Amino acid sequence: MKSERIDHIGIVVKSIEERLSVYRDLLKLEVTGIEELPERGLKVAFIKVGDTRIELLEPLSENSQISKFLESRGEGIHHIAFRVDDVKAAIEEAVSLELKPLSREPESGAGGTKIVFLHPKSTGGVLMELVEGHH
Repeated sequence: MKSERIDHIGIVVKSIEERLSVYRDLLKLEVTGIEELPERGLKVAFIKVGDTRIELLEPLSENSQISKFLESRGEGIHHIAFRVDDVKAAIEEAVSLELKPLSREPESGAGGTKIVFLHPKSTGGVLMELVEGHH
């Protein structure tokens, strides 16, 4: 597996609408979409920065993973996502390297992507997402 680029950086926020002023109004970046993922308990805003993106992640419910992160750590960087050609093969390669995927099967991500997260304890403290496809 070889990743050619960062797909996106995920940033947890209390309110997408409040934080858009920084990205859209101050930095003049293009908001390319906002999507709700009720099965994951979050709302996502996609912001284009060159050929990568920022994803603002807002919790939709108090029991989502994002709300737990927000409660314990506050707003801020949640994860870095790398684009891969084949996420299933990437999971197998990660396991062979003794990294710890949070799932042995790809999950559905925003925009029809296939994703897996790697546990930060196995990647030096960084929650990494591997993404197949693009939004």
